[in-house]
Amino acid sequence: MARRTDIRPIIKLRSTAGTGHTYVTRKNRRNDPDRLVLRKYDPVLRRHVEYREER
Repeated sequence: MARRTDIRPIIKLRSTAGTGHTYVTRKNRRNDPDRLVLRKYDPVLRRHVEYREER
């Protein structure tokens, strides 16, 4: 099975605060066709910031 057409691809979420911290997760392409933006905890800053999906 090709990973490119996988329904649940593995994505990286990178912090928008510029710390370089990333989370790795999966997403459902049918439910979220656009790039994800989630508020998650950044341990470098020790606060919650927005994390954006990078390709």
